[in-house]
Amino acid sequence: MHKIIAFVWLGLVVACSGRKSATSDAQTNSPTMETKSPDSSAYAEDRRFLQKHHPDLVELQLGEAHALVCPAYQGRVMTSSADGKASYGWINYDLIESGKLLPHMNAFGGEDRFWLGPEGGQFALYFKKGDPFDAAHWQTPAAIDSEPFRLIANTNTSATFSRDVSLTNYSGTRFDINIERTVRLLNKAAIDKLLATNTDSLKVVGIQSDNVITNKGKQAWTPETGMPSIWILGMMNASPKATIIVPFRPGAGQPINDSYFGKVPSDRLRVGKTSALFTADAGYRSKIGVSPMRATNWLGSYDPKTETLTLVNYDFDPKDRQYVNSAWAQQKEPFAGDVINAYNDGPMKPGQPQMGTFYELESSSPAAQAAPGGKQQHRHTTIHIQGDRSQLSKLATQYLATDLSTL
Repeated sequence: MHKIIAFVWLGLVVACSGRKSATSDAQTNSPTMETKSPDSSAYAEDRRFLQKHHPDLVELQLGEAHALVCPAYQGRVMTSSADGKASYGWINYDLIESGKLLPHMNAFGGEDRFWLGPEGGQFALYFKKGDPFDAAHWQTPAAIDSEPFRLIANTNTSATFSRDVSLTNYSGTRFDINIERTVRLLNKAAIDKLLATNTDSLKVVGIQSDNVITNKGKQAWTPETGMPSIWILGMMNASPKATIIVPFRPGAGQPINDSYFGKVPSDRLRVGKTSALFTADAGYRSKIGVSPMRATNWLGSYDPKTETLTLVNYDFDPKDRQYVNSAWAQQKEPFAGDVINAYNDGPMKPGQPQMGTFYELESSSPAAQAAPGGKQQHRHTTIHIQGDRSQLSKLATQYLATDLSTL
């Protein structure tokens, strides 16, 4: 989410203070930091709200696991639940309730949304040719922001969406792209296989988005023309003690890139030998990333208030090194970007408003070098787990290289 806040507060945005409580319609300039307990009716509240504004909302269900998917928001997974009570995705009640569309970008929320990269640079998809790389000229393409995807198939546990998009990058190359996106609830066998453990004693929900872009044009996508990438972003509910956990491999270069919005203070980002701990309290705007030289296939977070461990698994082959660079500048290395990112929302400046009480877990595909008819696929899987802390800590140690007792 490069520089999103900079343009959100150009005087063009309604206050987006996050999830409304049942007793207050007030909009505030800072996070309320109130989170719902695991046994609340948060999921039912979210379902009622979204069905009110989007009657075509798709609900997936498998036993006690649920997910809400919105065609109007590009087949976005708005939230999920392991038990039909807890709700894990952040939803921007205020913006959706307003019925308005904002300039530049609409932060509707959702724990798995589809975007395309790169954002900035000479191959940018978010700036017109010749425009300066600044907040006033930044524009998320409507097709991946405010326009719907077409629901082409669905079952009780999956939904498939499609959309044809034509975009021109900063260098003047036109991309004719077919997007196909399937969202599915994973069954217990698939979750147990992915985690290599038995989850019978845990509350678990697994959501996977399988995303494919196809070159429908007559020109190949090359390093000379620019190459788009699939970018999946998930907004989760922030909490005062929540922590994003980013594992990394030994390798060349820095393990964590924290140069996006300036160096992250040491009390908010602790980089160890095998993982980094990044505060997810929506109290300080900051972002980090991991390069393909250091990334693993995992990313996650833990919220002790709701006793929820979130694990994100994504397609990644260490041999792939070309990832788009979304920096807002002409670039010497336009394909030297990060594989994953994590973002914590916060005010631009003390006392100013912010988008909401959320943090983000993001993954990207390699840049798509595709001949006409060629494809790029990227799968992004989010698993939320509640249960005995010792069991959660074993999973965090195995996949996030972090013992939860160290948080």
